[in-house]
Amino acid sequence: MTDYGNNMCAADPPYLFGGWSQYIYIVPRSFLVRVPDDLPSEVAVLTEVMAVTVGLDRAKQMSVFPSEAFLFDDTVVVLGVGPLGMCFLIKARMLGAGNIIAVDLSDYRLQFAKRLGADHVLNVSNTILADRLKYVRDLTHGRGADMVIETAGVPKAIPEGLEMLRLGGLLVEAGNFSDLGEVPISPHRHLCSKSVRILGVGGEEPASYGPSMRQMVRYVRNYPLREFVSHRYPLREVEAAVHKSIAPDSMKVAIAPWA
Repeated sequence: MTDYGNNMCAADPPYLFGGWSQYIYIVPRSFLVRVPDDLPSEVAVLTEVMAVTVGLDRAKQMSVFPSEAFLFDDTVVVLGVGPLGMCFLIKARMLGAGNIIAVDLSDYRLQFAKRLGADHVLNVSNTILADRLKYVRDLTHGRGADMVIETAGVPKAIPEGLEMLRLGGLLVEAGNFSDLGEVPISPHRHLCSKSVRILGVGGEEPASYGPSMRQMVRYVRNYPLREFVSHRYPLREVEAAVHKSIAPDSMKVAIAPWA
């Protein structure tokens, strides 16, 4: 194995880890990161999702001028607060966001979003687009949100996010990591006339795993991260687990392979 620092390494030959009844096959050249001893397993399962929030670190790097987003105390909208959206919400709060508005179809998830740092919530199922746009504009004195994070994974959420942005605002697109179709956008109205920035996040970066776990260790006392896993299933019930993961009354669904 080759040491990459911060307990990260790459496996050269195939490796098998485990005892007599359980093995994990490590694909050659896989990155391995050691889970801190003080990170509970029910929180460690969030590592891959939290690592995707490296997109907000990139957003911070883009904020080199006073008029750019994302700056300290900026208004942030999170479209879709499933596990990925919740992790982006937490990261936005860690990085100094001001008002955070969570938008989702599930009251269950919206209430959990409040506990994780959302200041305001909007339920898509009982509001229309015009109402949501007005809510964001009223909250920002007519300007619009400084940053919108799209994690719903629904193509039609993209135009809505662009409509919510202020002039010069930033859209962080992390939800549509699979192709779910196309959506019409007005290049003039949605992009040019607002001078928007769009940051596409295609996934996590290997170097973001270690920092994500270490920060979760630090913040597990401040956020109810232990409650993130709402349902657990044995491997033989994986199909039921997949269906539950998209149900409105679930958060993070975990598979316990040897249960």
